[in-house]
Formats: sequence, C-alpha cells, structure tokens
Amino acid sequence: MHRSAPRLARILACATIPVVLVAGCSSGSDKKDDKNAGGSARPGSPSASPTVAAAKFSKLPDVCSTLSGKTIDDLVPKAQNKKGKALPSADTNTSASCLWSGLDEFDYRSLTVSLKLFHSDPGLGSGDKRAGEYAAQQASRAATAGKVTDPKTEKVAGIGDEATTVSTKEKKDGDDFRDQTVVARTANVVITLQYDGAGYETAKAPDAADLLKDAKSAAKEAVGAIGKGAKSGA
Repeated sequence: MHRSAPRLARILACATIPVVLVAGCSSGSDKKDDKNAGGSARPGSPSASPTVAAAKFSKLPDVCSTLSGKTIDDLVPKAQNKKGKALPSADTNTSASCLWSGLDEFDYRSLTVSLKLFHSDPGLGSGDKRAGEYAAQQASRAATAGKVTDPKTEKVAGIGDEATTVSTKEKKDGDDFRDQTVVARTANVVITLQYDGAGYETAKAPDAADLLKDAKSAAKEAVGAIGKGAKSGA
C-alpha cells in the first residue's frame, strides 16, 4: 500500500530535525514520560542572605573624656593640656585619638588613647569579630613598630572582653624610652593605650613595671568610659 503524500512528508520532516528538537515528533507515550520527568524537577530555592549579630555600639564617646583629670595628673605630671589634644580623624564616630604629654623637670611622659569602632557587616563579619581581628593587628604593630627592642607581649584578664599588653624599649636621640601599650576590646570597640616615659639629662629611665601597671589601670578606666559614653545599637 502506498502512503499518502501528507503523511510521508511529515515523516521525512521529522527525520531531518536535530535531536534536541525531536520531542515534537515523538509518540504519545514519549510525551507522557517527558511530562512525568519534568514534573519531578523543582527549581532550587534562593539561598538566604547571610546575617550577623548586631554590634553593641554605634558611636564612640569623646575620646579625650575617657580618662579623668586625676588619672592624667598621676600619669602625666604637668601635662601641657590636661584635657588632652584630639588628633585628626576623618570620622570621630568610628575612629578617634587623644594625646597628653608633659615634662616634669627631666621626667617625660606621653599618653595616647585611640578608639576604633567596627560595625557588623554581612560580608565582613560581626562587629565583635572584626574588632578582635583589629586588636590582634594592633598588638603585633606595637611589638614591631619603629626601632623598638626587647618586645614582651602578654594576654591579660580583667580589661574589657580581651586585652593584650606589649612592653618595649626604644632609644631616641640618645635617651632611653620605656613604652607600654595596652590593646583592649570591649564588644565592637578597640582601645589602644600607649604610655611612654623617659628620663632626660640626669634623670633615670622610668621603671617599666610601674609604667605597665599605670597603663593597665588607665586602659581599664577607658573601657569603663566606653560602656558609659558610647552610643548603643549599631
């Protein structure tokens, strides 16, 4: 029996179509299988956006107010400016420093308090985590900065959430300096306190242990000031 012309034309047309399009020429049972197979596939659900814990503080307090006048009198006798000198900063809400320095006869003292605040960021981590990483970097810098020698680093308790002290020596213009740095973290804020001392002319270099004791006490006071003066709710 001869096939009708329309049917023969249809068969030949299907035979020349690429494989990816042959489904249009399949039998009814193939269509059913394709439908069942397609029904079992489900589009992947969109991944949830990463979240991080909100930071505790959103704004720093006045850095020059973190230490009391009594503390300045004790640590920096005859300070040039008892209220401290605020150092330049692009944004004092997140980064600020204050300097006190003084010369009592031949005894020189310099004290700097620097504050750094970190916001929580889904791409970078929580404010606390970022602050912890920065604190570790600050301690490392203190131990290797400039021409310091004999660095001694120690973890200490009781100052914020975590703290590290770095004791070094340095010679400037023939004078021996004793440098003490305390890096402390309280939530998402890092306090870097640097306390330096030297004896000019006939004065002796200050005792490093005494300087460190005073630096720790001042750092603890600064941590307390953060808790009282920083704005919460970052």
